[in-house]
Amino acid sequence: MTLPLNTSANPNDPIAQARYNMIEQQIRPWNVLDADVLDLLAVARREEFVPPAYSSMAFMDIEVPLLGNAEEAVQAGHSMLQPRVEARVLQDLAIKPTDRVLEIGAGSGYMAALLAARAQSVVSLEIVPELAEMARENLLSAGVQNAEVRLADGSQGASDGPFDVIVLSGSVAEVPTALLSQLRDGGRLGAIVGNEPVMRFTLVRRSGDRFETTSPWDTTAPRLVNFPEPSSFTF
Repeated sequence: MTLPLNTSANPNDPIAQARYNMIEQQIRPWNVLDADVLDLLAVARREEFVPPAYSSMAFMDIEVPLLGNAEEAVQAGHSMLQPRVEARVLQDLAIKPTDRVLEIGAGSGYMAALLAARAQSVVSLEIVPELAEMARENLLSAGVQNAEVRLADGSQGASDGPFDVIVLSGSVAEVPTALLSQLRDGGRLGAIVGNEPVMRFTLVRRSGDRFETTSPWDTTAPRLVNFPEPSSFTF
């Protein structure tokens, strides 16, 4: 699968310049140095996965809102992750051409498009009907044929596992055991775990019945819904 390329070589093209600045000023300084990932971000048309009302935000270092009022959309998690977070997650998961990938939280479909450019196939689950439809339309317009968006509650994963890679495009309080069981032997799960003000990207690798966990970097992200939260009850 190949994403449509931005073939403009015009240095005066404001979109091309904004994309270049995003990569050089936000993404590369955040230790995203994988040449394949950087090349992909240089041609993936992020602006086409952003609602027209927020097109000016496409390359900003923010969570771009996707539905309705901007502040409410971000608070509800109806937003795209920051470009540097998307890029670092993609790099750390080390997607292979033979990988079957499950994404939780399709959003606008942009992360699914990036994953699909490197994987064999992608299944992306989205619980919000409007976002599921947005993601489908964006992926279709981008010519992505190996990513499927399903309207579903992602907290229990998909019924047609196992998967080589599972990625959560949002945060959870703890690594979901229900999703770990859907990892193939040798598979990887990536999730942003914890509570504000500091969360950590957590990478889990499966080896037989063992799970090796590392948490290489800090960030924050909106919550994915229907995943367990720790009890707030105190004596």
